[in-house]
Amino acid sequence: MEQALNVLGTPLVACCLDPLTGYFRDGYCHTIAQDQGTHPVCAAVTEEFLSFSLSKGNDLITPNPYYHFPGLKPGDFWCLCVTRWYEAYEAGIAPKIKLEASHQKTLSFVSIDVLKEFAL
Repeated sequence: MEQALNVLGTPLVACCLDPLTGYFRDGYCHTIAQDQGTHPVCAAVTEEFLSFSLSKGNDLITPNPYYHFPGLKPGDFWCLCVTRWYEAYEAGIAPKIKLEASHQKTLSFVSIDVLKEFAL
């Protein structure tokens, strides 16, 4: 895989290795065309965000061994779907993000100014 860049234009760094996140479950928020949900945003999930996501039909709390998904708890870092993060932003409950670990594809959906407001 070629060197991916983050939203700051520098090399993408790992989002989280425990739990192991990312479309490829390699700890990075890499995204490709087959990633239909587009999961480039590295966020520190909150109870409020997890409840919001559940209310939208995406349960990020319950473990699902079939997909090697451990279930998330507040404080975990996870590569989020950019459209779900933006929905949470519009609802006033977007979680903070690691800019260095958020793939540059995020900028196709959200401005760098908005992202910087939520930088850890």
